[in-house]
Amino acid sequence: MRVCICSTKVPFTYGGAEILDETLESELARRGFEVERINLPFTWSSRRELLKSGLLWRLLDLKTASGDEIDLVIATRFPSYLIRHPNKVVWLYHQFRQAYDLHGTRYGFLGPGEEDQMVVDTIHAMDKRGLGEARALFAIARNVAQRLQTHNGLEARTLYPPPKLGDQLRCEGYGDYLFFAGRLDEMKRVEAMVKAFQQTRSGVKGKIAGTGPLQASLASLIAESGLGERVELLGWVEDEELLDHYARCLAVYHAPYDEDYGFVTLEAFGALKPVVTAADSGGVLEFVRDGVNGVVCGAAEPRQMARAFDELFENPSRTQAMGEKGKEAITEISWDRVINELTATLPG
Repeated sequence: MRVCICSTKVPFTYGGAEILDETLESELARRGFEVERINLPFTWSSRRELLKSGLLWRLLDLKTASGDEIDLVIATRFPSYLIRHPNKVVWLYHQFRQAYDLHGTRYGFLGPGEEDQMVVDTIHAMDKRGLGEARALFAIARNVAQRLQTHNGLEARTLYPPPKLGDQLRCEGYGDYLFFAGRLDEMKRVEAMVKAFQQTRSGVKGKIAGTGPLQASLASLIAESGLGERVELLGWVEDEELLDHYARCLAVYHAPYDEDYGFVTLEAFGALKPVVTAADSGGVLEFVRDGVNGVVCGAAEPRQMARAFDELFENPSRTQAMGEKGKEAITEISWDRVINELTATLPG
């Protein structure tokens, strides 16, 4: 059976969605499917380019060189699911949130003007058509499915993806530092983590892995705050180093704003580490339970985060107990289930 995975690629960016695309491809191939990943560049540098990106997918006609039909198309994120295909299944990573829940917030770029409202309305119409055509509609988290129901009136079943490194995660103790892994942008709220260390009373430390637009400003904040010996920016780390930090850290900080899903949560639990998050962190809260397998702060606010960091550092036995509880929350998530669900529309 020939399967095409349709996704988008923002030039020179790499994160959870790209990793999930690659892992889905390899998991399908491992099970004997002939797989091709189709990526088109996506940009919202202008309103015109944003809508053109959707039109490109709508105009595509996926067939083999000899004109044969592809057996299954799995579309993932906006606007790849606008592609036409008689056996289109959507596994929704996220919609274009700038036209939905981020519209009108500090994280959005579309304003209240007439032109921007036209763009928002057009994207809503595109989504309702493209997603409504799917023979099966899944979402990677309840949070994503709930947004789709709220804004578009469409129902999607939740289908959680396992983390890429799931079977390699391990625990080698509980060190003296909180660990963060991810893109360094505003929505990940890494700045709140750094500022929290200004207010801690204990000797707890922090290590931050990743790159992104806030890298330089975070480096300045760390230097200006005199935190250079306690908080370290690691930059991009390869998989083996990432696994080492999960294995040796005290706990994991993951308090983004309304995250779609959050692979970091599952990676932390796979390494038996508790997660520090916030009450508005979205998909993370589908797994983290305050005081059970992590700490849910009322807000991503430095003072509250500092208190959580200190308590984890000063109560190592309780921290370990919470970390060990985390794995229970992810035991039912498997690639076998994901592939079986996504390919159920294939004959035989």
